[in-house]
Amino acid sequence: MLHPRRPQGGPDDHPGARGRVSGGARQLRIRIPAVRARPRRAVPAPGIGHHLALVALMVSVPERIAAFAYHDVTDDARDSGFHDAGALPFKLSRAAFARHLDAIAETAARPQLVTAIDCATPGRALLLTFDDGGMSALHAGDELCRRGWRGHFFIVTARIGTRAFLDAAGIRYLRACGHVVGSHSHSHPHIFREQTADQMATEWRTSGGRLADLLGEPCTTAAVPGGDISPLVLESAAAAGFHHVFTCEPTLAPQRVGGCWVLGRFSVKVTTSASRIRELAGLRGWERALLVRRLKNFARMALPGPYRHYVRWRTT
Repeated sequence: MLHPRRPQGGPDDHPGARGRVSGGARQLRIRIPAVRARPRRAVPAPGIGHHLALVALMVSVPERIAAFAYHDVTDDARDSGFHDAGALPFKLSRAAFARHLDAIAETAARPQLVTAIDCATPGRALLLTFDDGGMSALHAGDELCRRGWRGHFFIVTARIGTRAFLDAAGIRYLRACGHVVGSHSHSHPHIFREQTADQMATEWRTSGGRLADLLGEPCTTAAVPGGDISPLVLESAAAAGFHHVFTCEPTLAPQRVGGCWVLGRFSVKVTTSASRIRELAGLRGWERALLVRRLKNFARMALPGPYRHYVRWRTT
């Protein structure tokens, strides 16, 4: 069960010192009236039409939020996070990550926490997020703190304490430094939208509950694993009690689904240059990124069988 709500604070609430921790310790701009989401009893069949349902489900607001999705920051891919072929393109070297942060620092934007902004108010913000909960999250978190910044770390809770992933002390350390810690599901299903409603609920409930118990506060933030979304995926996250859910759709406008804010992200890869990060941080180039993402989504939904085979091959 989730604990009673207590918002996650910013850097002033938790000084970032490793020694103080006990025990060493994926842009749709739409202008449509608000609609009432209907409960779904079964997983919708994969198909191109589900994106139309997604548009009808969400209502956009004028706030523009540039969010980046990082994974591991490591010079040895074996030392942090998942080791399958699908994970390798997302593992940045420490030097490349530092160049990205330098590029962001050259812009007028400064990373914020989603818990500290009002998604319903016009404005602009930049957010840094890190998926999976690999060991390199500690280095990434420290690098942000060194610049006076904070980020969001999404944990695959079934991996806590296993090789190349954070243990409980490491997760508490990130939180004590003022970073937001959230759910990346419990077991990280690779095509999350193909889970049943019950399976989705179990993934969110298990992961959120474990993090709440570990940190002594409610888990109200999450990121969809794998990046494959559907109306049911977003409804399941809202039903689980999350206030903010991140996808891998490179959109700038947050969307409202039930009581939950849905935020898009640009997925950073090894091939992403610092100049590209600088451009995106300045709110430029997102339309191009969204077009590429839509083409990929079209192919995935038009050829579900080959896509499943591809995912299976890349993640084993």
